[in-house]
Amino acid sequence: MTKDYEQAIETMELTKRFGNFIAVNNLDLKVKKGEIYGLLGPNGAGKTTLIKMLCSILNPSTGSARVLGEQIPDGNIVSRIGYMPQETGVYLDLTVDQNLNFYGRVFNLDKNEIEKRKDELLKFVALGDWKHEMVENLSGGMKHRVSLACTLIHQPELLFLDEPTVGVDPELRVSFWDYFYQLRQKGVTILITTHYMDEARNCDRIGFMQHGHLIAEDAPLKLLEESGKDSLEDAFLVFSRHDENRMRGLK
Repeated sequence: MTKDYEQAIETMELTKRFGNFIAVNNLDLKVKKGEIYGLLGPNGAGKTTLIKMLCSILNPSTGSARVLGEQIPDGNIVSRIGYMPQETGVYLDLTVDQNLNFYGRVFNLDKNEIEKRKDELLKFVALGDWKHEMVENLSGGMKHRVSLACTLIHQPELLFLDEPTVGVDPELRVSFWDYFYQLRQKGVTILITTHYMDEARNCDRIGFMQHGHLIAEDAPLKLLEESGKDSLEDAFLVFSRHDENRMRGLK
């Protein structure tokens, strides 16, 4: 029996250390059910490490987190979430169709449900003409699209999408976001990382992340207003400087 929850994600002083390096540092984060939340920051900011903890792939060093109302790490939530990593998360020696069949079986979907989901997802990622192609023969962007389709096969309640539109042409990126909006209308929660700042404007809220913690968080337009800038890139730099000055003041 699943628990009722208002916050799809809630972390309390969540920290992850690798030796002397602190990848995620006392992070407090709340993502509401049915929200599209964008996590933005430079490489090494801790975004991927955070996602892996929330997916119960990595154990926190200290602090705690709840995902879909459950304390993590918890292997039982795997069937309720979808995680698309930056690296290719599919089998190169299988066809597109075989990958979708495999992931459908992993999540215990019956044959009819798998076929129904495949038709919908292959149309969504525009790979219907390549369904019998070996994944190793596809371009990097197409591999990414296969990975996204496999992530969605079991209709998860919560999606963790780590750079889902890398290598995807602008027109298809728009259709991806249209689909994400449809999922949100169905109550699906999405935490997404992206380097495309125009995409970040599509999120309900954005968290700017640096040195393992959030330096600012709000709706995109609110962040622009607060920073006095016209672009999210420039807004990030403003909040980054504020954070650096704050950190120097603590030393």
